[in-house]
Amino acid sequence: MKITLTQFVTLDGVCQGPGSPEEDTSDGFTRGGWLVPHIDSTFVRRTSDWLDHADGLLLGRRTYEAFARDWPEITDPADPFTERMNTLPKYVVSNTLTEGAWHPTTVLPGDPVHTVAGLTAQPGRELQIHGSARLGDALLAAGLIDRLRLAVAPTVLRTGRRLPAGPGAPSGLRLVHHESTPKGLLLLEYEAAGASLQGAYEGVTGFV
Repeated sequence: MKITLTQFVTLDGVCQGPGSPEEDTSDGFTRGGWLVPHIDSTFVRRTSDWLDHADGLLLGRRTYEAFARDWPEITDPADPFTERMNTLPKYVVSNTLTEGAWHPTTVLPGDPVHTVAGLTAQPGRELQIHGSARLGDALLAAGLIDRLRLAVAPTVLRTGRRLPAGPGAPSGLRLVHHESTPKGLLLLEYEAAGASLQGAYEGVTGFV
């Protein structure tokens, strides 16, 4: 099974609290809700298409608890995400939880990198990380992310938790799809491409 990471980020890489000012106020963050003014039908359609590839959700504890609180409360039958988010198998990486109330849930204790590496041997299409920036960042640094999907909002916050942010080896990525939405979001899809490349600029003649 492939591991994919879906993140909503600003132009300066902030991924904290995209959905509302109250979503994530940790470390005094007050600028949440920055994605909402840019949501449109193109964004909804594409992110729904991304979710179509999921055979399970992989989440950190904080995101899991927030999702487990909020998603079961969405009852709109026209919502394109609710049924899948509520019924897909959930895997939560945590050393503090012993069980999850958002069924079906499997708690994965221990070192996140070793735990998730074991899941890649299971059959299936994609195990998708949504939110869970700390978990996603650790797995990206460890080379365990096969595909990265970003919705980039046209805003600069200059504060808040960023992705990527932690230590680790540089990651090379290959752009496989890109589009823009009417409200200015960039929807970008990358495949892992091994180590990050380097080069020395020697003029334009080698490129034309």
